[in-house]
Amino acid sequence: MSQPLIVHLVHRFDTGGMENGMVTLFNHMDPARFRHAVVSWTAYGDFRTRIRAQEVEFHALQRRPGHDPGAYARLWRLLRRLKPAVLHTRNLAALEGQFVARLAGVRATVHGEHGRDVFDLHGRNRKYNLLRRAARPLVGEYVAVSRDLAHWLRQTVRVEPARIHQIYNGVDCDRFRPRTGARPAGLPAGFADEQSLVIGAVGRMAAVKDFPTLVETFLRIAPACPTARLVIVGEGEARAACQRRLADQGLARRAWLPGERQDIAELLRTFDVFVLPSLNEGISNTLLEAQATALPVIATAVGGNVELVTPGENGALVPVGDVEALAQALLMYLGAPDKRRQEGAAGRARVLARHSIAAMVADYAAVYERVLGRYH
Repeated sequence: MSQPLIVHLVHRFDTGGMENGMVTLFNHMDPARFRHAVVSWTAYGDFRTRIRAQEVEFHALQRRPGHDPGAYARLWRLLRRLKPAVLHTRNLAALEGQFVARLAGVRATVHGEHGRDVFDLHGRNRKYNLLRRAARPLVGEYVAVSRDLAHWLRQTVRVEPARIHQIYNGVDCDRFRPRTGARPAGLPAGFADEQSLVIGAVGRMAAVKDFPTLVETFLRIAPACPTARLVIVGEGEARAACQRRLADQGLARRAWLPGERQDIAELLRTFDVFVLPSLNEGISNTLLEAQATALPVIATAVGGNVELVTPGENGALVPVGDVEALAQALLMYLGAPDKRRQEGAAGRARVLARHSIAAMVADYAAVYERVLGRYH
């Protein structure tokens, strides 16, 4: 086939913001221009079934935890067979693939930074940064999903500014649209009536997302706001602990933690305010989707969140782990329906102006064209 093949290397392809951005890219990038394949160091899940616009090959290397030399050999053989025009590694866990790609004869490469996990929230780990700097001569172009990450690549990893491309995630503003009329169906009994005030969150229930702080905040405000309900959509290790905490405090009936769902756009339209309590973020897809749904948002003042939320205009920013500050912000919004409507509308207008899928796809295509032009 004549179209250049882009191989995307990830640690694991499952539910998450990075994967959501990849699916959006595959579904909207012209298949007549590029082909795509995804290689996972470990495994991949059913999230790949959301790719509908073109056929994308998936390969799992089944890398074992710790040192697994065989995985490098399997990647080398796979790259030799696929013969990609471009290798696009994503996040630190995939970066070692740059060395294997060079040995396999792949010269045109891209590396993307999508955010940091709880083990290195601020990108200061000396060992990891030594690896990033060692790989720097092998990477043709860098993509950062936020200005914060682009600045870090310049200052800490010491990447030349000309090789850094800051590309925001795009949002499907037709699918993620505001509620019209009464609250739509989708919530349990006792949540869906018009008197209820639904505090909603969506995301992996991993440590870096810090949903226990949201649960503690709900426990704090629940006595003062008996109509408040809490919904956290997502799966992960923190889910069971959050459910136990709510049950222990007698508030299980006022909270719903359904796990992973496929109907996120519909559920967002049942919320009154959206909360993102993360310890760090690149650019949160769920935050952008909530804004596209015309919800006011409360987020922690970290990473790319400060690029998406302007306090008093489309939401509020609070310090990480600050239950009192988050409680005050929630009580303010729950008691001010006009403020919720005004800031929600401002958030959607901002997403429409700055975060289109078309712009994201065009920017990624330009990066691929740039690196291909250098090596092909």
